[in-house]
Amino acid sequence: MSIRLSAAAVAACAALPSALAIAAGEHQFEPVIVSATRIDVTDVDATYASEVHTRKDIERSGATTLVDYLSRQTSVQVVPSFGNRFTPSLNMRGYGLTSGFQNVMITVDGRRLNNIDSVPQLLGGIALADVDRIEITKGSGSVLYGDGATAGSIQIYTRPHDGARIEAYGGSHGALGGTVAAGLVRERFSLSATADHGETDGYSDKDPSGHRDASKADTWHVAAGGNPVDGLKLTADAGRTRIDTRYPGPLDLARFEDDPAQNDGSLYTHQRFDSAYWSVGAEYRLTDAWRLSARHQTEDKTSEFLGAFSSTLDYTYDSDELALQYLGDRLSVTAGVQSFDGERKGASEKTSKRNLGWFVQGQYAFDRLTLSAGARRERVEYGHRPDAGARLKDDERFNSWDVGFNYRIDPALTVFGNYNDAFQAPDIDRFFVCNAFDADFTCVGTAFNAFIEPMHARTVTLGLNHVLPANRLKLAVFHARLKDEIYFDPVSFANTNFDRSHKYGIELQDTWQISPALTGSLNYAWTRAIIDRDGSGAFDGKELPAAPKHNLVLGFAVKVSEAGTLNLSHTWRSKAWADGDFANGAPRQREYQSTDLAYRHRVTKDVELYGAVSNLFAHENGVWVESAFRPPVVVYPVDFVRTWKLGARVSF
Repeated sequence: MSIRLSAAAVAACAALPSALAIAAGEHQFEPVIVSATRIDVTDVDATYASEVHTRKDIERSGATTLVDYLSRQTSVQVVPSFGNRFTPSLNMRGYGLTSGFQNVMITVDGRRLNNIDSVPQLLGGIALADVDRIEITKGSGSVLYGDGATAGSIQIYTRPHDGARIEAYGGSHGALGGTVAAGLVRERFSLSATADHGETDGYSDKDPSGHRDASKADTWHVAAGGNPVDGLKLTADAGRTRIDTRYPGPLDLARFEDDPAQNDGSLYTHQRFDSAYWSVGAEYRLTDAWRLSARHQTEDKTSEFLGAFSSTLDYTYDSDELALQYLGDRLSVTAGVQSFDGERKGASEKTSKRNLGWFVQGQYAFDRLTLSAGARRERVEYGHRPDAGARLKDDERFNSWDVGFNYRIDPALTVFGNYNDAFQAPDIDRFFVCNAFDADFTCVGTAFNAFIEPMHARTVTLGLNHVLPANRLKLAVFHARLKDEIYFDPVSFANTNFDRSHKYGIELQDTWQISPALTGSLNYAWTRAIIDRDGSGAFDGKELPAAPKHNLVLGFAVKVSEAGTLNLSHTWRSKAWADGDFANGAPRQREYQSTDLAYRHRVTKDVELYGAVSNLFAHENGVWVESAFRPPVVVYPVDFVRTWKLGARVSF
């Protein structure tokens, strides 16, 4: 599918909403709730830009992993991080694949997934069967989430299971997986458990050791909640993820264009993850309007590389929150304190990053106008304790704030605006520079670089929501001005800052009921990311690499019968400068395309069959990366083959 065809389809469908609204007479879409500020409101009444994906959206997509869903169904660019599918790179609002994941705070039921170092979030450790709703908040979130919420935040909410369900699937490239979920939901308590397994034989040829890029992932999760007395809610959950994966390194451009599945004679990276977490929480209703809540979370995680250059990193994360909330008829206020204590242990050192923040977030609703405001004060402390050598420490203090409004012009139309001041404290790897490389140009030694400057971002977002009976339109424009944007210089191998940079763009979401049997959806973002000034002047006026201007997801859901639904979607991202190409001189990354097809059929009330084909036209996608040691660019193959799977679900 070409972009011309996609654009024509969009233009044709965009002309339908008004006529359809008159014909339909009643609203075809249920209200969508957002909770990013701890205050439940419909998304069209929120004072910030949001993108929400419900359980219904997840079901009809045909995705079996959270990473697959995010990469093909949302406006967030999600690709394997240097080949690793379980800790993918993210790009939202033009922050680029290189460091974009550090500019998005991701939580699961409030538990933070962001790491204290330069490793992306372990999204592969979340069972998609547990996910109830995904909220993507753009250009806001720094008051409640603090460090790293410069582009915004992604909140993932899980669901309790009521009853039992067994699901299994198989497919191409040795894909096998299954989920067992069971639970009870009663008036005073809920209890649920999930076990999820997924594996594949890989998509590339065997490496010299005879291994393919195979992977296995096992996840379990248990959760409980209760109301032992009126006014008191207790929650507890725990989970574990074990992942064993091999993934290929890059190919030179000629090899990639010849056959992206080939091996160039190098061994695949072999990595294992083991993550275990638990959390407990309580909320007590002091009066009808006042609530006091507390929560503690602990995660222990190990990342192990096997092979010639084996290494093991152990992480321990502890976080706590105490909050007081007032929920009145018009005024709502949440104030609290949050702490996060993260430590990473290597073979010969311990490095830590500790955050302590105080926040207050409020909202007042008039008849048509809603106003919101919030502020945060946060302290970040660093520590580095090598077995031999000098100990290092540093600390920073930050302020962030957020103001917004939403005005209802008429029952169908609302307009909103948001101004957000956010910060990103450098991760612990930013203070070191690579000074030793192996034969494959992988960093195997570091030296202290400097305590580089933190980043600050100020973002303005203006938008509107137009909801007709058969059409749901959301439009937003934004501009972000950044000071000391953090980046890795591929020439000097040092972490440093741009003096000034900025980003701006347009975001469009539209869902329309074309007919009783056909629903269309459009999610489009146009983004520019510009480097205004860096220390040397070499990158002044250049575009940030690995940040495509256009991101489009176009979809159609067809109700084939009362029992069957067909979902067709196409994801397209435009060309971009290669990752690391700040000078904008290397060959550009090829556009990304994937057409995906999924069908679900309910045989009986309790039995459902489904099938899905991803990358239907076998587009050979990849991530272009510039390196000083290699040819102008190398390519990490991504979604370059057609895959299929068939599955069944039985409920009890």
